[in-house]
Amino acid sequence: MWLQQYDPFGNELISAFIAFLPILFFFLALTKFRMKGILAAFLTLCLSVAVSVLFFDMPLAQALSASVLGVAKGLWPIGYIVIMAVWLYKIAVRTGKFTVIRASIANISEDQRLQLLLIGFSFNAFLEGAAGFGVPIAISAALLVELGFRPLKAAALCLIANAASGAFGAIGIPVIVGAQMGNLETMELSRMLAFTLPMISFAIPFLLVFILNGMKGIKETLPALLVVSGIYTGTQAFTIIFLGPELANILAALLSMAGLALFLRKWKPKTIYREGDAPETTQMETYSLKEIVKAWSPFYILTATITIWSLPAFKALFSENGLLENTTKMIPMPFLHETIMKAPPISPETVALDALFKLDIISATGTAILVAVLLTGLFSSAITLPQGMNSLKITVKELWVPVLTICFVMGFANLSNFAGLSSTIGLALSKTGDLFPLFSPILGWLGVFITGSVVSNNALFGHLQVVTAEQITANPALLLAANTAGGVMAKLISPQSIAIATAAVKQTGKESALFQKTLYYSLGLLAVVCVCTFVLSLMGV
Repeated sequence: MWLQQYDPFGNELISAFIAFLPILFFFLALTKFRMKGILAAFLTLCLSVAVSVLFFDMPLAQALSASVLGVAKGLWPIGYIVIMAVWLYKIAVRTGKFTVIRASIANISEDQRLQLLLIGFSFNAFLEGAAGFGVPIAISAALLVELGFRPLKAAALCLIANAASGAFGAIGIPVIVGAQMGNLETMELSRMLAFTLPMISFAIPFLLVFILNGMKGIKETLPALLVVSGIYTGTQAFTIIFLGPELANILAALLSMAGLALFLRKWKPKTIYREGDAPETTQMETYSLKEIVKAWSPFYILTATITIWSLPAFKALFSENGLLENTTKMIPMPFLHETIMKAPPISPETVALDALFKLDIISATGTAILVAVLLTGLFSSAITLPQGMNSLKITVKELWVPVLTICFVMGFANLSNFAGLSSTIGLALSKTGDLFPLFSPILGWLGVFITGSVVSNNALFGHLQVVTAEQITANPALLLAANTAGGVMAKLISPQSIAIATAAVKQTGKESALFQKTLYYSLGLLAVVCVCTFVLSLMGV
């Protein structure tokens, strides 16, 4: 047994700085040194092993096992989800559906600012609510490129748009997990998020258009911006206050997309904006309603399968004594499972950490996407089985580098958790006392940067936020909400998200360039969350 050490140097600031070194190196590798993502991630993993073993006295066997477990989690379920999502996209392209989709959007409006609102914002949020885990960025960014957007700009815009929807991804799981970690009611945390996230959601469409076309773009599309922002924000706020987090993205996205499409039948901007190298779309073929509905069918099917996979009744099939219980295997990691002790204040009492690799063949989200792929191919006469398998082969060939990058990042994140590096950083931040609400979102931001997931971030720091709130007599729900909202702003620069986005737009190897495009927006939005949280704490919320 090994007990985690949160202050090996007898000085919390020094211990936190040492624990922070791998993260600092990763930042510098992507920005200053402009390394490729896969190399930066691999070197960061190696540095994390060295820091964990040499400075935090973690046994080497446990450090290596924790790294292997993280790499395995990068392959399953994350790599599986990404490959299936991109395969679905390629099937849609190969069957000609994307030609119709592109034309249907262009026929709503040829203006790229409005196409960005429809696809980069609303459709992105819809996919985030239905699937999450990289699916919205992969599909939305690829679709924007099909519409003539520059690849890296399309990827950056979709990452920034995710700030409006990331907290409620995959049927609201981040909020549900956060509430569980903090021993709160789900609705309590959901309603607390209504103080910050709807305000940011309202601003994101304006920010997207500003990035694309500056203040001129905002002025020329102001009526459309007010429609999409107003409908999305109003629906999201109503949902998280009265219904809960599960449908916050899906309802808001569907209503805002439909509302904007209807509005654009009566209103057009004075000038049509298209990037300099974007092809003209004025001569695009017009398709019937039946053809358009059929073209969008892969995403209807995807939504249906993801929804089924998310239903409690379906999940119950895989739980203990469920009909399909044996299809899920929990594999204990050698040298790691129940060999590391987590201690207060990170946990209420000293407990052994589980280290299990979950191999859920059928219940995995990737399998839901696989079913959507198979149904899409089955109902399409435009593609044969060999052609479909060839598309899968091409997908794997294109994605092996970004998936391996994700695996290295997950190895680093997993090791940080088991070695106590993340907890050391969190404890140092919690010593800021009454100022902690100002820094609380930063903890969530770091958690998502490390793990790539708001769900994992809430699982990692949720309890610590609640413990700290009790120590400084703050509202636990407020700090948990800050952890969630701050974490969402790191989705813009999460190495996993960056790797997925570059792969989707066929720009693998340019991760550092994309990272620099989104970094300042991530930090700016984080600052807004920090200030809002601090003001709310002063108001006694």
